Amino acid sequence: MIEADTDGPIWTLTINRPDKAGALTEEMLQELVAQCRAAKDARALILTGTGKVFSAGADLDAAKAGLAVSPLWEELSGAIAALPCLTIAALNGTVAGGANGMVLACDMRIAAPGTRFFYPVMRLGYLPQPSDPVRMAALIGPARTKMVLLAGQKIDAATAYQFGLVDEIIEDGDVTGRARVLCSDVLNADMVTARTIKALCR
Repeated sequence: MIEADTDGPIWTLTINRPDKAGALTEEMLQELVAQCRAAKDARALILTGTGKVFSAGADLDAAKAGLAVSPLWEELSGAIAALPCLTIAALNGTVAGGANGMVLACDMRIAAPGTRFFYPVMRLGYLPQPSDPVRMAALIGPARTKMVLLAGQKIDAATAYQFGLVDEIIEDGDVTGRARVLCSDVLNADMVTARTIKALCR
């Protein structure tokens, strides 16, 4: 299930499937794509999850049926990257597989202490979505990207912060609360100014 709080200037999309480690079905991916495309008029977008895992990537049954190589993953990360508003991945827990794409596409990534990053494409015999290695390498460099994608290493929150994959570790675990605080200046600024500053940072 994707829970969408879109009533105010800050939109929050929550992956709420803790019993399945936030695994995504085709319908959930389609909903995320639609909501992210619709968020063009928001001041900020926060992506988060529930439980101890942000998302395990593709639902196992759906992956076997072809979701693991679906263009929806690239559509989702592209929709997020194209947004003119501030985008924050508020990671409540582990990020695995294709779910890394939406996280990498955000402007900022903040994480609970127990968060881990894992992208086992090499072991599973899949290629990552085209933009994922590019965005990851831009954040942490090509060698460390190869550690994740080629060597299949699991990266904990502290290492991710050291690498630059995570911008802040939230010790009390309230990642959504911290994300809303990070949106404060954007909410108080002129929208054109905020969007222009974001564009200048690209």
